[in-house]
Amino acid sequence: MNDNKKNDNEKVDTTFNDKENVDLNPTSKNEEEKSDEEKLEQKEEVENKISQENELREELESMKDEKLRLLAEMENLRKRSERDKSDSIRYGSMNLAREILSVNDNLSRALQSVNLGENNIEPINNLVDGLNMVQKEFMTILNKYGVEKIDALNKKFDHNFHQAVLEVETEESEEGIVVQEIQAGFTMYDRLLRPSMVGVSKKPKNDEKDT
Repeated sequence: MNDNKKNDNEKVDTTFNDKENVDLNPTSKNEEEKSDEEKLEQKEEVENKISQENELREELESMKDEKLRLLAEMENLRKRSERDKSDSIRYGSMNLAREILSVNDNLSRALQSVNLGENNIEPINNLVDGLNMVQKEFMTILNKYGVEKIDALNKKFDHNFHQAVLEVETEESEEGIVVQEIQAGFTMYDRLLRPSMVGVSKKPKNDEKDT
């Protein structure tokens, strides 16, 4: 009898334990599922943050490049403005200087037409001396503003600075040498103000036939 009761009690305990196990398992599974969902959410949140950080970083890089590009353009604009200003100051009076040179040409022609000598009366010699002084002062003023005479005689003909108006047959110079200057040329700083009008040497016809 006692054995039967004992067996019955054991059965009851076993049944109770089974009920406990049945009751606890769903809760544990739910917690595990919740834990997995939280981990997944955390992972997505981290990935979103990383993605946002990358986008911000790219935006910053783009803004940085644009800023540098704008700064470079502003610097180029500043340099161009300064260069234009400098050129305006340097070369703004080129047309005026070109016109003034015609006065110097007339002065040179006047001096060439009058020869100093003992046969001239003193007033003429004094006039010539005065004109020479005026021309010298005139050239000093032009030099002050960057106007320089082109040294053309006995130089190789250069179309950048010389304008050939005639050919001179000569055996004293090789071909293509400036042997005569009809009108002086001038530069203003590094720019041509007007070319030298020159005569250029060429071989005599007899020499050409022999060749």
